[in-house]
Amino acid sequence: MIASGLPRSPWVPMTWPDLTDRPRPEPDRQFRYGSNQLQVVDLWLPAGTPPGRWPTVLMVHGGCWQSSIADRRLMDWACADLRDAGFAVWNIDYRGVDRSGGGYPGTFRDAAAAADLLRSHADDHGLDPSRIVALGHSAGGHLALWLAARPRLPATSPLATPDPLPIAHVVSLGGLPDLAAVEASPDNGCGTDVIAQLVGDRPDRFADTSVPCLLPIGVPADLLSGREDRIVPARMAPAYAAAARTAGDRVALHEVGDTGHVELIAPGTPAWSKAIGLVRSALSGP
Repeated sequence: MIASGLPRSPWVPMTWPDLTDRPRPEPDRQFRYGSNQLQVVDLWLPAGTPPGRWPTVLMVHGGCWQSSIADRRLMDWACADLRDAGFAVWNIDYRGVDRSGGGYPGTFRDAAAAADLLRSHADDHGLDPSRIVALGHSAGGHLALWLAARPRLPATSPLATPDPLPIAHVVSLGGLPDLAAVEASPDNGCGTDVIAQLVGDRPDRFADTSVPCLLPIGVPADLLSGREDRIVPARMAPAYAAAARTAGDRVALHEVGDTGHVELIAPGTPAWSKAIGLVRSALSGP
């Protein structure tokens, strides 16, 4: 029997090796949408026969919009856990601002092309392109929300396309949706210089890149944060949620204690269990 009143063991944040040193699972298929080595998508498919069509998650990795920090493989463990839970996962990659062709408009065009490619393979693999949950971590939270907001892009934007893949719901894990706020926040773990590389030197540089400028996006979102996250300041999610709600969007905030940035995408943690629950709720709705 555990005696009551004993001091609680101090919480120790997860580090990246705590996740990446685990045995790495492998995806089921890979597709290309361009010639660059980062212009690829990994498809993770559950075993067995789909129940009509597989409920599908569009996965977007983070890494401060820099490919040297992270690529899609950082999400392999999360993808495998979603696959085991019965979801198909479309895990996209894109060129970061530190790669030739990345930045503006390349990073955004890559994310858009990778998402839209899902339609071309949906029938062959039993994916449902009419009901997609976009799940993004950190900088990927920004891109997941931006992908959902694409129908709101100004017609004059180089990023606008006539028929973007519709996103039914977004789950943002420690996301950075407001690029102006990130640039004005030296305490964020990505720094501030990366934003200029991402959005370019031009008038109205946030008009087609930062999600608050595109509100209302008309897509419900769950924003999940770690209370002890030192990469994404705690104020980011509530500030975006307030602006989105004022504009008419449906946004829910969720905070998990004893949770930093890594725990948000690490299977076995309370934060990741919460994330899967949010995905399941979004895909089980009408």
